[in-house]
Amino acid sequence: MSKQEFLVQLRKGLSGFPQEDIEERVTFYSEMIDDRIEEGITEEEAVAAIGTVDEIVKQVIAETPLAKIAKKKIKSKRRSRVGEIVLLVLGSPIWLSLLIAAFAVILSLYASLWSVVISLWAVFGLLIGCAFGGVVAGVVFACSGNAPSGIALLAAGIVCVGLSIFMFYGCKAATNGTLILTKKMAIWTKNCFIKKEVA
Repeated sequence: MSKQEFLVQLRKGLSGFPQEDIEERVTFYSEMIDDRIEEGITEEEAVAAIGTVDEIVKQVIAETPLAKIAKKKIKSKRRSRVGEIVLLVLGSPIWLSLLIAAFAVILSLYASLWSVVISLWAVFGLLIGCAFGGVVAGVVFACSGNAPSGIALLAAGIVCVGLSIFMFYGCKAATNGTLILTKKMAIWTKNCFIKKEVA
């Protein structure tokens, strides 16, 4: 792909962004291609080394703050008609309450997900405490002449150590999965604000 074709596709891919952001990105990648050509590689190789347009657009969406995207979308390109304003005001008891309810449901589901992750970490902490307590109590009982109880407590402490190791990896995976889900939700929300213009 030539530099010009790449820049045209990049401009189309970024069509939902503010114009100054599009120009800034196109200029940046144009200069990057020129720098690589000056280093002695061909134009096609320089374009291929940068990556695909889809990857760049995904990266730009991830890096752009949601507030900036929303602010651009809120600025209306045309004036609202009086009829539209009246309908929005009269319908606000319905659409506003539905919007608040949807937001509350999504927020409660998200909070529930994090509460499960926090509960898993709490269980991990309790297993560590039981392991430590079982080993210490087992040694104390064994030294005080109650060997069967000491051995049983020591065995229970060792079992808790093993369970806590497994629990740690499960907690870590649950936390990472929730963080990835959070990132994907943020990118999806940004994509909702960015509508591609039809070329």
